[in-house]
Amino acid sequence: MPGKLKSPKELEALNKKLAKGLGTDKARVSVCNGTACRPYGSNPVVEAFKAEINKKGLTDQVEFKVTGCHGFCERGPIAIVEPGNIFYQKIKPEDVPEILDKTVLNKQVISRLLFKDPLTKAEITAQADLPFYKNQKRIILGNNIRIDPTSIEDYISIGGYSALAKALFDYQPEQIIDIIKQSGLRGRGGGGFTTGAKWESCRKAHGDIKYVIVNADEGDPGAYANEGLLTGNPHSVLEGLIIGAFAIGSHQGYIYVRNEYPLALKNIINAMEQAGKLGLLGKNILGSGFDFEVRVNRGGGAFICGESTALMASLEGKVG
Repeated sequence: MPGKLKSPKELEALNKKLAKGLGTDKARVSVCNGTACRPYGSNPVVEAFKAEINKKGLTDQVEFKVTGCHGFCERGPIAIVEPGNIFYQKIKPEDVPEILDKTVLNKQVISRLLFKDPLTKAEITAQADLPFYKNQKRIILGNNIRIDPTSIEDYISIGGYSALAKALFDYQPEQIIDIIKQSGLRGRGGGGFTTGAKWESCRKAHGDIKYVIVNADEGDPGAYANEGLLTGNPHSVLEGLIIGAFAIGSHQGYIYVRNEYPLALKNIINAMEQAGKLGLLGKNILGSGFDFEVRVNRGGGAFICGESTALMASLEGKVG
């Protein structure tokens, strides 16, 4: 990892350097190792790929990614093979040598690993053609198959933190809020409250010290949308958090995550450490003069703490 980035130009130069390897003909295998795929056995599949790639001497020919959630969790473990956007499902460790030999090296599709449409019985090869995916505009989870969530270099290679640089150097806070208002962006918690209105009210609120909080304490049984994002693309959460802080005039943020999300906690803490080392978090971010610090707070599993006022009470050390 390079040293601290002191300007948007240095970030742009790093992006260009890292992006050079993208879009080449090099084969890429992305295996989901998210929360849902793990119980299905994705860890042994990941280890089998690593061992087999090394055994066959393919480390220079195959880019292997261990990623966050791809969606379509019931079909796990899932792998995407590029080129071709080939979607393999319910993979077992013993399938790995065949995937590398036939699909990666010889461009052959393995029929038994494809998804079969339950109505038409047709085999579907490309992920984009699956009924589950083809009508979605995958803004939030769409980059998960392209990046290793533990790598800030992967995130920067696809343009990560460029929006932060633009916000800090090209716009005033009020302009950012106007852009957010015009976008129609809304919260995902169920109420659909407009983000621009929330940011504007925070900026205009009385008081010199302001805080921004990421509410990742989802208590609904079986829900892990927040967990999936923090696990699969933690830097996107961090970048949005810093932009929001700059817009409202905050220099301190909190990420409230329930302690039952060990992988989400591990990945967001790792992302914070990486961003700090690169000068994208902390003092004088990218040489802008803007300072911002973040703390992670672990929730104790109380359902009520997903509600904003209860969450803030918990952050203050009170009963949620």
